[in-house]
Amino acid sequence: MIKIYHNPRCTKSRQGVAFLEDKGLDFEIVKYLENTFTVESLTEMISELGVKPIELVRKNEAIWKSDFKGKELSNTEIIQAMVDFPKLIERPIVVNHGKAVVARPTEKIEEVL
Repeated sequence: MIKIYHNPRCTKSRQGVAFLEDKGLDFEIVKYLENTFTVESLTEMISELGVKPIELVRKNEAIWKSDFKGKELSNTEIIQAMVDFPKLIERPIVVNHGKAVVARPTEKIEEVL
């Protein structure tokens, strides 16, 4: 089953949901700000994405700038920051059969279909 990790307040995230709906696909919406990641589940997601943890961070978020920017952080510390402050996670993320993409631009969803 396709999953989209979604923030309803985010335009790009809403575009990702609309893209999947327009394709007529069955998918599950995970509102990750409400149903937060664990360290284990986010680590698995990062592995599926094939990125470094820092590549999944929204570096323009106020909490990143005030608490983390400019610090030498390990991958474990970066993952913990995203678990503690899920607003830091890039969105939307679409997962299908063990593959995942950050759907920016929306058309990247095609890569996991």
